[in-house]
Amino acid sequence: MAPMMDWTDRHCRYFHRLLAPSALLFTEMVTAEAICYAENPERFFEHHSAEHPLVLQVGGSEPEKLYQAIKLADEFGFSEFNLNVGCPSTRVQSGHFGACLMEKPEVVHDCLFAMKEATEKPVSVKCRIGIDDMDINLGLDHFIQEISKTGITVFYIHARKALLTGLSPKENRSIPPLNYERVYRLAIENPEKTIILNGGLNNKEDIISKQQQFHGVMLGRAAYKTPFILAELHSHATGEPLIEKHTIAKNMANYADNVIERGGNLRQVTRHMLGLFNGETGAKYWRKQLGELARYQPYNSDLIRETAEFCFSKIKRQVA
Repeated sequence: MAPMMDWTDRHCRYFHRLLAPSALLFTEMVTAEAICYAENPERFFEHHSAEHPLVLQVGGSEPEKLYQAIKLADEFGFSEFNLNVGCPSTRVQSGHFGACLMEKPEVVHDCLFAMKEATEKPVSVKCRIGIDDMDINLGLDHFIQEISKTGITVFYIHARKALLTGLSPKENRSIPPLNYERVYRLAIENPEKTIILNGGLNNKEDIISKQQQFHGVMLGRAAYKTPFILAELHSHATGEPLIEKHTIAKNMANYADNVIERGGNLRQVTRHMLGLFNGETGAKYWRKQLGELARYQPYNSDLIRETAEFCFSKIKRQVA
């Protein structure tokens, strides 16, 4: 699961773990600077033990701060640390990190080296195939070769360029054309590296096909908007029976009980679950109840149980 700001928080990750027990989950990106200067940096590392294996993604361009951030995070059980070299937002650019670093492989090299010095856990990179006028052939090859000198071997590659001027982050996820062939060629020419494909993957059959060409695939918005695809992919990959949506909903209601007991509210949990019944009878009712009604019943986790029961009964009647 790709790291997505404001989306892949710990409640979202718990939900996705129920759907896909074997998936590798990512945190939202957190900047090294925020970690280093926080009075309570531990708040950036909070997660449920069930989320493992879990990757912490960090952003930054100063090796010293990245070293300190990873050193602080290292004791919290993350299975991997990932450097963001793919975010195209103007706010990230103003901090001199994210996708703009693809033009500065020597800086990325030093950042990764510092991260590796701070931990014995694997360190990886998430990037694009290029930015702006960068040559996606020579430029990407040079970038990968230079940062590989640190010894990192795992690369999550969004198969689009990032256009840093004139496009919003949302537009950068759809307007620059996808180029899976370029990422595939990179994988073929570098068999010793682990290349994970990201970008535009939203069809189960296409995802399964791409998994055969790469070491893995990374899913983002498709899995968030239509989360049950995670369960379908897990079942395909492992041969395990497909988990029922009703079971997922019941487990999330129990999880919501714990969140509420700790001072949270129902909406923090349900906002990530709105796509569970996507494409099925009852989907609109599910979204309305867990989206709108959850705002007015912030401590009523039974809303999940009751809504799921209603939707499940409608599906059974339709099948019958």
